Amino acid sequence: MRVSVICTVLNEGEAIRRLLDSLVAQTRHPDEVVIVDGGSRDNTVVVIESYADRLPLRVLVEPGANISRGRNAAIQAATGDVIASTDAGVWLEPGWLAALVAPLERGQIDIPANPQSVAGFFVPAPQTPFEIAMGATVLPAVEDVIPRTFLPSSRSVAFRKEAWAAAGGYPEWLDYCEDLIFDLRLRDATGPFAWAPDAVAHFRPRGSLRAYFKQYYRYARGDGKADLWRKRHAIRYATYLVGLPALLILSVTVSPFWLLGLAGGVLAYCRTPFRRLCGHLPALSPVDRLRAITLIPALRVVGDVAKMLGYPAGWAWRLRHWTDQQIHWAASRSGR
Repeated sequence: MRVSVICTVLNEGEAIRRLLDSLVAQTRHPDEVVIVDGGSRDNTVVVIESYADRLPLRVLVEPGANISRGRNAAIQAATGDVIASTDAGVWLEPGWLAALVAPLERGQIDIPANPQSVAGFFVPAPQTPFEIAMGATVLPAVEDVIPRTFLPSSRSVAFRKEAWAAAGGYPEWLDYCEDLIFDLRLRDATGPFAWAPDAVAHFRPRGSLRAYFKQYYRYARGDGKADLWRKRHAIRYATYLVGLPALLILSVTVSPFWLLGLAGGVLAYCRTPFRRLCGHLPALSPVDRLRAITLIPALRVVGDVAKMLGYPAGWAWRLRHWTDQQIHWAASRSGR
């Protein structure tokens, strides 16, 4: 089975070396590595090409290509039967590729039998207390994953090239959430993902509130563009615009004990991030522990505000730029 690793990059510079070094160190070597550069203005392409003696590299330059277009171009150019996708900005465990393609090579004993796609995993590689809190707040731990329903990030996923074609490729009309749409299409077209928890990619979470807000604003805008998760977003609006004001009014006009209900709700909302954070606390100083703990509720609120602003922006974009591709996508998801 011939395996092609694909990736898109833009202005990564020297930082791309960590990914390339981790590809060199794989216990199962890729048969080719196809990287699409979206028009970098720095030395990204030069750095990548310096690995040509250590990796079976092909570098394509497509100025202005978004992530979806870059991935589709890389897959179209790939000669492998199986595509393993990752991202710039990550580094891979040495056994990543071997674990990721194993279900496709041997099939699965459990459901799904004869899988067409495999979900790998990803974990944060934080370097500051803020990044530790970020990872705990927004990223699942492996024990949180329900394998049969898990939708992987394209920083750690594999699929047969035929399955990619059956799913219609990555949606080039989307700039964010594109891998989620692709996952849903792929699952609809070829069946559920096999689960490869040992195929681990590491990446560094956002390092500031500003970067985090921007990231989740864009994610929610992508949800709005693709008309995803209406119920989930409606619950968020109801909680912040109806439930929270009602509790505050009741605590002032009826009894301050209503604040206990509010505090209980906050603790319940943050319970999972607090649980994930516990494993990191022993390595932190007392001050950094307190900082990480208090950051989690703040990160929850900032992320929710970003989503509440981004989602209607995505809806407005969708209404202005309705295309045949979007109409087909909306029709395929109607009633779900």
